[in-house]
Amino acid sequence: MNRREFIQLLLQGAAIAGTGAYVGSVGASARALYDLESFGSARILHMTDCHAQLQPIYFREPNVNIGLGEALGRWPHVVGRNLLKELGNISARDAHAFTYLDFVQAAEKFGRVGGFAHIKTLIDQLRGAVPDGSSLLLDGGDTWQGSGTALWTRGRDMVEATNLLGVDIMTGHWEFTYHEEEILENIKAFNGEFLAHNTYATEDALFDGVPVYDEDTGHVFKPYTIRELKGHRVAVIGQAFPYTPIANPKRFIPNWTFGIRDEELSQLVATIRAEEKPDAVILLSHNGMDVDLKLASRVSGIDFILGGHTHDGVPRPMEVENSGGKTIVTNAGSNGKFVAVLDLEFGANGVSDYRYRLLPVFSNLLAPNAAMQAHIDAVRAPYREVLDEELAVADSLLYRRGNFNGSFDQLIVDAMRQELDAQIALSPGFRWGTTVMPGEAITMDRLLDQTCMTYPETYVRQMTGGELRTVLESVADNLFNADPYYQQGGDMVRTGGFNYRLDPLAAMGSRVSDMTLANGKRMQDSASYKVAGWATVGSQSTGEPVWEVVARHLRSEKTVRIERLESPTLMNVASNPGIADYRGGLA
Repeated sequence: MNRREFIQLLLQGAAIAGTGAYVGSVGASARALYDLESFGSARILHMTDCHAQLQPIYFREPNVNIGLGEALGRWPHVVGRNLLKELGNISARDAHAFTYLDFVQAAEKFGRVGGFAHIKTLIDQLRGAVPDGSSLLLDGGDTWQGSGTALWTRGRDMVEATNLLGVDIMTGHWEFTYHEEEILENIKAFNGEFLAHNTYATEDALFDGVPVYDEDTGHVFKPYTIRELKGHRVAVIGQAFPYTPIANPKRFIPNWTFGIRDEELSQLVATIRAEEKPDAVILLSHNGMDVDLKLASRVSGIDFILGGHTHDGVPRPMEVENSGGKTIVTNAGSNGKFVAVLDLEFGANGVSDYRYRLLPVFSNLLAPNAAMQAHIDAVRAPYREVLDEELAVADSLLYRRGNFNGSFDQLIVDAMRQELDAQIALSPGFRWGTTVMPGEAITMDRLLDQTCMTYPETYVRQMTGGELRTVLESVADNLFNADPYYQQGGDMVRTGGFNYRLDPLAAMGSRVSDMTLANGKRMQDSASYKVAGWATVGSQSTGEPVWEVVARHLRSEKTVRIERLESPTLMNVASNPGIADYRGGLA
């Protein structure tokens, strides 16, 4: 047992011995953070993008989250000390929650975050602080994917966990990376309501009689719901990830179509306002923060957008003006690290006032809920030997989250190059994945956090320099397009074995230049290169799952230290407040 494990054991003992919701010796800190003043007549709780993380984890926030055009200097595109300047006088614990700064030292001091047993304790307390029947718990999706147990149970472990948590309403994204019949079975097992106004069946599917919520409209799922909270009517509309069949394999859900569909949303809001007479209208969104901000400017009649997808922990809500007044837009982070609290007061014409707080979930401040912990233990028990295998030891911080390579991404591309004998490796710019501290074992559990999905197969193929340039340009346009509606929310493809220069402000097709191999040789568009990769969207690859490739590499390495990141040299963004401590170089 190492020092960190010993300290964690002590904390767990304190949790068992603690009284009430809080761990005994740190109860004062917990009360200061989690005992919120009562306000208003209704409480809406929101969490999103937990990515199946049932256990407490470490999670490092990004040091690169570039905003351009209207997004320049606008949250969430402000990081590190730039963000702290805007937040003003906040505690060291909150500074750790919202930034990457001094991550290792702060994480050792404040401990892990999230964990469903700890979240359950917090949720119960927050709901218990208001009258029965005056609260709702909303889940923004990306809940059924991101861990080994979620994959092996096809998301059912998370359905049961959200039932125990008391989730009332949810929408989805990575939920749609299982097969249609599995998704529908999971929704049937879910105790709450699954909403998605922007998911329709194709005409052929309707003709063939596929199951849908409404045959007349073609809605696959219920578009919205009305909930009575102590005499106040709250409408909640679901907005699933609009680009699901593009960003993820359409082959899993061939009968369904998606889209932002802001015109349909505008009509739906108007209908709800006219016919349902709600006191508040909430959009539970999985669009991503920038898309939600644009949507809020175009669609009137929505009081609040509770957003997800881009994993942005936005500590304060943003007010957006539109033709009907204003809409409040938020985003509640990821990996179970935050729970958002929206307290509403109502007047004669709907919402008259509100209070919003994004609460970081520090697991060593909250006693674990016994029933939820029992569920987690039962879920993990059949797979414990596999999950607990220690593949190697991290000799440096391993993380993912940022517009360009993180150190765990670098590990993945290094492993693919070596194990698959490739000059070059590509890895998707996923934003899910937890953090491994220096000195910690890299277990199969932690590796699966980074790679576990339903299309993990690797490939090795020949690609020309021109084809690689096209890949980079396409992903860069998805990330840096001036119009948020053309952004899909991921980060830049991770590269191993070559590097390049990138101008985020340039036009599509002109952002990437000076592609150079690791040996310093300039790449040619007409030359062919041996490339390894994984997670193909169009068709299934034939290679072994990426976690098997990386696990083999780790077992042979024993100790892993990532000292350099193959990240592009960035041009024309040196003063951007969304960049800090960038290791790829600025020009």
